[in-house]
Amino acid sequence: MSSIPEYMTAKHRECDEFFSEAEAAVVDKNWPLALAKWQVFARELTEHLAQEEEILFPQFEQATGMTAGPTQVMRMEHQQMRALVQSLDNALAANEKDEYLGLSETLMVMMQQHNMKEEMMLYPMMAQHLSDGEQLIEGFKASAVV
Repeated sequence: MSSIPEYMTAKHRECDEFFSEAEAAVVDKNWPLALAKWQVFARELTEHLAQEEEILFPQFEQATGMTAGPTQVMRMEHQQMRALVQSLDNALAANEKDEYLGLSETLMVMMQQHNMKEEMMLYPMMAQHLSDGEQLIEGFKASAVV
């Protein structure tokens, strides 16, 4: 079994790897590979954000009574990331290397800062307050898209 911090941090690293692979393919102008890697990244990110917003955040808010705190900030940052992902989708579809690389730099910095907040503060708080955290993670693993 995995804890919330272990599992969710590992998912951050997986997303980072797919993101880097997509970016490297764009640098090489290998558009088919870039699209394939990008689609995996986007799917993994979407699933990760949904797990947080639909399951972890509401349960944490219920357990702690904190609804205007860290989860609200994380949701706002998720929306900003989604907007960048949409812009990156458009740049990739148009084979716009420079546009893609500029936007990917912005998203990378945003994800690094966001992930650090979750990994250093929010996930450990969740592990402390959610007694069924390991069962939640097992559910995430069982429903993972392969």
